[in-house]
Amino acid sequence: MKKHLLSVAVAGTLLGLSTAAPADATATATATATRHPVLFVHGYNSSGSYWNTMADRFRADGWPSTHLRQWSYDWRQSNATTAQEVAAQVDRLLAETGASRVDVVTHSMGGLSSRHYTKELGGSGKTDAWVSLGGPNHGTDAAESCYDTSCTEMRIGSAFLTALNSGDETPEGVRHATWWSPCDGFINPDSTVALSGAANTRTACLGHNALGTDPVVYRQVRDFVHR
Repeated sequence: MKKHLLSVAVAGTLLGLSTAAPADATATATATATRHPVLFVHGYNSSGSYWNTMADRFRADGWPSTHLRQWSYDWRQSNATTAQEVAAQVDRLLAETGASRVDVVTHSMGGLSSRHYTKELGGSGKTDAWVSLGGPNHGTDAAESCYDTSCTEMRIGSAFLTALNSGDETPEGVRHATWWSPCDGFINPDSTVALSGAANTRTACLGHNALGTDPVVYRQVRDFVHR
């Protein structure tokens, strides 16, 4: 009898050990499976480090570091050129994570190259959610004071924006959302950010760069991409 009880106890202990590890592994796999990888696209005169605060918050909320891609590009070049780099980054991220789609989170001018990617380079089939924080989607008068190729493309009525906004501003297959601040000194007019067919959100009185670090905006962005 004692031997039988001991065998049962040992078996129970081993069962507990054998199920504990897979449970943790399953939880991790589930968390990863329900969170698309995120590609962050910075704006004019910026770099991938702009996203440090937001990326840290995504990690704290369960996104693996492997699923968060901060990268830097030459912000002086045409947004059409940057769109090709966005395409390469998306393909790399999908290959590394095994995911079928990414979420693209952008700040300022980063919204233009990524929109060109989803609209003109086949990115709609690889993108689930697209986010624009303070994006000059219909141009900004601030771009009249800079002369890089990318900046002239941000001017109201530019050929690049005219083509980008022709037809459907938010093509099917991608969930679009924008956030704009009434106190954004770089984006003028305020109405330039909103897109027809997107979820357009007015924030509190935030400066242009503060959109990427504000905790309320972060939670809203997180909830939008994680659906």
